[in-house]
Amino acid sequence: MKEVPISYVKANQAGIVVFVLLAFAFQWTWLVALLWVIQVLGLVGGGNWNLFVAVSKRLLSRSGTETQAAELTRFNNALAVLFLTLSLASFVIGWSMMGYISTGLLLLAAGAALLGYCIGCTIYYRYKQFIVRQRV
Repeated sequence: MKEVPISYVKANQAGIVVFVLLAFAFQWTWLVALLWVIQVLGLVGGGNWNLFVAVSKRLLSRSGTETQAAELTRFNNALAVLFLTLSLASFVIGWSMMGYISTGLLLLAAGAALLGYCIGCTIYYRYKQFIVRQRV
């Protein structure tokens, strides 16, 4: 099973938090769009094209043994893209409040993950349990 160094995962989470906080503080919806591009590139490129991961590869060492399954990392990245897509679609059709709520939920998820609780991991676990129960 392919693994991703946790330092790369944390760099992506920190990048999300910083971009969303800046977008909220200055009401820069274009920054949400840029974050969407960064996350989509990461999803398509398996994390290799994610700006936050690329920067962390240059600045941080891969030392340490803590990793996360690549499948789980991809799932969490897909959730981030989903929330950002909902947010951008809301902003485009003039539903600014829904756009901020969607982006805020992503901020809460990334912030919680940085603090040690991965909401996406819980959703993934419950999803896998559901799939197994359906096969029985």
